[in-house]
Amino acid sequence: MTPDEFREHGHRLIDRIADYRETLAGRPVMARAEPGEIKGQLPASPPDRPEEFEAIFRDLDAIILPGLSHWQHPGFFGYFPANAPLSSVLGDFLSTGLGVLGLSWQSSPALTELEEVVVDWLRQLVGLSGAWSGVIQDSASTSTLVALICAREKATGHGLAWGGLQAEPRPLVVYTSAQAHSSVEKAALLAGFGRANVRPIAVDATYAMSSEVLDVAIRRDVAGGKLPCAVVATTGTTATTAIDPVDAIARVAREHGLWLHVDAAMAGSGMILPELRPLWDGVELADSLVLNAHKWLGAAFDCSLYYVRDPDHLVRVMSTNPSYLRSAADERVKNLRDWGIPLGRRFRALKLWCLLRAEGADALRARLRRDVANARWLADEVRSAPGWSVLAPVPLQTVCVRHEPPGLAGEALDAHTLGWVDRVNRSGLAYLTPATLDGRWMARVSVGAEATERPHVEALWALMRAEAGLAGPAH
Repeated sequence: MTPDEFREHGHRLIDRIADYRETLAGRPVMARAEPGEIKGQLPASPPDRPEEFEAIFRDLDAIILPGLSHWQHPGFFGYFPANAPLSSVLGDFLSTGLGVLGLSWQSSPALTELEEVVVDWLRQLVGLSGAWSGVIQDSASTSTLVALICAREKATGHGLAWGGLQAEPRPLVVYTSAQAHSSVEKAALLAGFGRANVRPIAVDATYAMSSEVLDVAIRRDVAGGKLPCAVVATTGTTATTAIDPVDAIARVAREHGLWLHVDAAMAGSGMILPELRPLWDGVELADSLVLNAHKWLGAAFDCSLYYVRDPDHLVRVMSTNPSYLRSAADERVKNLRDWGIPLGRRFRALKLWCLLRAEGADALRARLRRDVANARWLADEVRSAPGWSVLAPVPLQTVCVRHEPPGLAGEALDAHTLGWVDRVNRSGLAYLTPATLDGRWMARVSVGAEATERPHVEALWALMRAEAGLAGPAH
């Protein structure tokens, strides 16, 4: 493709993206495709000769768009907000268009230094002290894996330089909430701890980790000849957005010499609101934390910020220094290849830079306050409606609800819940994700898509009541 052809097709592509955003509200939120339907419309073999871009546009309209669930739709209340304001989309487009890689500072100096700047901007916006240094990773899953590898190496005196975990005389143990994201367990397994050495800690009535139970578990493992290594606290758990008591957990971790990682993937964006910062009191006592700017804040996916208090330890654990990547500037710069697992990195900082500059912190705060207010409005409506319950506190923007008609319990109640959630989703007007809590199904209402205003939440509540009033399980 020549630059002139790129100009022609690129202008049309931008128009199509803009048209897509303008017409989103009229599309069904959840994809209606059946398994294999999309694949069945595509050729089984690659083309031998070039095709006109017009043919790509036709397939985009006829095959791809109908097969999407629309995360930017104002009726999207599923999973978590994965906002992608168009200002950030332009930053991501620019990153791809420039086509540079960050193998080292020398390979693209602006890539490294802009990342340093925007990561520090966000540190300031969420109220973290200057003791923290950060880097952009792809996801919270990767950030948590890096954190647990760093914790492992601290506990073993950098055992990776010697015999690794198999040379350790005592098994290392990781602790996390029973409500933690599955990525925590996955990271512990990939870091070599083994499933038998991951301790899910019981939660209290608010679904937050109990620091007292944590302390007992650590003492039991010490008495049993094991080596407690790390604890992962969560602010904004997946099912309910529960808030673990970071301060109390941090004090237990310090008493026993454990690494503390804070998973603030969801709630971290909310800390741009000073009124929400008490939710992570004690965070300054942690060793590492992650927040996903690609969730509620609005940087286009993927943009996960990983912060540490001891960058020298991180670099020692992650450093690689082959001759072909060395330069005369190495002693005076950050080489971000030494701040994570991949050698190469995309210019992710551009999409966060464009977002923060084009939107401004005040507008971002206003949007998040709107979402918190809308979630609390919905929670109040649900609590006041006969037969409806709010099942967990609502510290952020997620409301956990259940409709409980008289006489329904157990599996029958589960079938009812899954049935009305399925009917909401199949209506095309809204999208919810069910989840289990205390062994029973519920509906999670995650308020926070960029386009979602109060009338959309009101329409969702009316739809929920209408569909829950119908009989029959999911089909």
